[in-house]
Formats: sequence, structure tokens, C-alpha cells
Amino acid sequence: MNLIENTNEFVFQTYLRQGKAFVRGEGATLIDEEGKVYTDFLAGIAVCNLGHCHPKITQAIERQARTLVHVSNLFYTAPQANLAAALVEKSFADRVFFSNSGAEANEAAIKLARRYFQSKGNKNRYKIITMEKSFHGRTMATLSATGQEKIKEGFYPLLEGFIHVPFNDIDALKAALDETVAAVMLEPIQGEGGVIPADPDYLAKVRALCNETGTLLIFDEIQTGMGRCGSLFAHELYKTPPDIMTLAKALANGIPIGAMLATQDAATGFDFGSHGSTFGGTPLATAAALEVVNIISDEAFLSGVNEKGAYLREKLLELKEKHSRILDVRGKGLLVGMEIDTDIEGDKDRDAGFFVKKCFEKGFIINGIQGKILRFVPPLVIDKTQIDKLVAVLDSLF
Repeated sequence: MNLIENTNEFVFQTYLRQGKAFVRGEGATLIDEEGKVYTDFLAGIAVCNLGHCHPKITQAIERQARTLVHVSNLFYTAPQANLAAALVEKSFADRVFFSNSGAEANEAAIKLARRYFQSKGNKNRYKIITMEKSFHGRTMATLSATGQEKIKEGFYPLLEGFIHVPFNDIDALKAALDETVAAVMLEPIQGEGGVIPADPDYLAKVRALCNETGTLLIFDEIQTGMGRCGSLFAHELYKTPPDIMTLAKALANGIPIGAMLATQDAATGFDFGSHGSTFGGTPLATAAALEVVNIISDEAFLSGVNEKGAYLREKLLELKEKHSRILDVRGKGLLVGMEIDTDIEGDKDRDAGFFVKKCFEKGFIINGIQGKILRFVPPLVIDKTQIDKLVAVLDSLF
């Protein structure tokens, strides 16, 4: 058996995989087992923000693997301490909790919000308001928090205590906020929901409402963080800090890690023994993440992300002018969505999946979501020539 046959035979069939196996990557390119080169506009679903096998990340992993990989959180390690200090220095936060994934980081945020009030004796304040079309993970709590029914199908009953309201609708949020709500949880830009940015003043209004009611504000920056949107964290574009923030995906450029950041006040919800993670913040993962943080937080690097993101959106908008099937182009930095019309009489087979497949055949990896949106989340090291080549392929397909 080859590796594709082994995967299909022995691995749970929960992913609809493309029919190729990748064996090597470099920068914004991937190479399959037959030697074909692909330009990557997916980055492992917004994970490899510094591209594949970035030399500095590789060196950091190699150095750490030779010295110390794991000891548990019953002891101190330098990489974890240094990463926590760097994240606090570069953010609103005072404390960091490390986990293994984005779902775990969001679980920690949900638990922290509930325990923050219950540890003060307010056991009736436990509800979490999240947004319709949101995506927060696939554990039972994060699935309950997610505002997409299709993802919840087959897993009922879900956890109680979650309320969903329309994104960018401050009146709906205000109507749902009462003395039983512990936190409002949202993505500054909904990624899986269709690449939908918050309106310019929406986050500030949410922040003011949370301040007024004493409610905690959680930003899920698992997809939007780590330079993806042109600033280290997307909420910085809106000049609105949360009380709690979650990170994962690109934090260690492919090494599994998650992080929950919080203000000192919000962090008081956890004390000794209230939460934990065996593998959270291992020396190996935190050593890689520290190198990532140092590279991505550089102002010149972030300026380049903004420049390339603007260039990609400009080129896609030019396609929109040429092709009526393209309905919208939106996003921030290098998180960009292009909505296509899938309801054209006599031509309804050309949905997002059609364009993903055709681009893959031509050597470009893109992503389709919600059946009608092409999502572009390339490594932040993508260049304009690679963007031009993708746009030419898209142009030929419409």
C-alpha cells in the first residue's frame, strides 16, 4: 500500500482530501510525491504564516529538540517563560495559559469566564453570547459556542448556556445581554463564517456595552492573529482590546500550540488546580512560537503583509469588474474572501468546490467555504508574482 491507500484504509474518514500527498514544502510552495510544485494560498488553513520550513523556525525546533522536549507544567522552562513574557509585552494581556490547539484555548476562555464570576459567588452568571456564523472549534463546548448549525448536526444535546446573535448587530447584542451573561465571545473577522470583518465601530460598541454591564469580552483570534490581518492581532486594527484573547494556528507555524491571554483581573478566575494541560506550552512548541512572535511582530514585516494584502484584494476586485459571477471581495491583510454567485440558472455546478478543484489541477491551493466563498490565506511570505499567477488562473476559470 502507498501512503494514500494507507490513509484511506486506516484513518477516520472525516476529511475530504485532495488526491495528492505532499512530501516537502518551502516558503509558499508545496511539492507532492510526484515532484509537482504547488503555490499555497491556504497555508495549512492559516497556520504556516511564515511559510513552509522557514529556516529560523526550523533552527529553533532543532536546537530545542536536542536539549529538552517535555517536562510537564509542574516545572519551569525557559522557552515557555520567554514566550509568555513576549506575548504579554506585545499585547493587552497580563497572563497567558498555554494549550495544544485553538479549540482548547477557547475551552479555557469559556471556563475562565464562567469561573471568574462563580469564584466571586455569582453562580447565576454563566451564559456566553457568541455570533451567528461564528466558528470556535469542535469540542463539545466550542461546538456549542459555534454559530453554525451544520457543524453541530449529529452531536445534540449540546452544552447549555450559549446564546447566538447576528454579527455586527449591536442592538441584538444589547437585547441579549442580561445579568446571567458572563461573556461576549467573537472573532474580529469571521473566517469560517465567510471572511466577514467587523464593521468599523462594532467592536468599540461591544467593548462599551461590556464595560457598562461588567461583562467579559473574549476575542477569538485563532485565525486572525499572528499578523494574518496586517497587525499582530486583528483587534488592533479596531483599537479595541478584549479582556481575554485566544490564539493558536500560526502561533508556532505548524507546531501544535494554543494560548489564552487575559488581563490580570480576568485571570483571577483561575487559581491552582482549576485548569491544566499536560502538553500545554512544551519547550519544543514554545521555542518555535517565540521565534514566530519575534519575526511577525516586526513592523516592516507587518507593513509587507498589508501591502501584499492590498495588492491581492486590488487584483481580485479587477476580476470582479470583469466577471459578473464574482459578487464581493472582502477581508483584511492576507485574510481575503471572494464571494461567487452559485445560483446562476443552468450553471449551478460552478460552486466554490469547482474553483478549488480547478485551481488545484493548475498547481494552486485555495479553499472554499460556505459553498460560495473562495478563501485566500496564503503564507505571509507570498510574493506579488505568485499572486499574479493565481489571479491569471482564476481569470481563466470564470
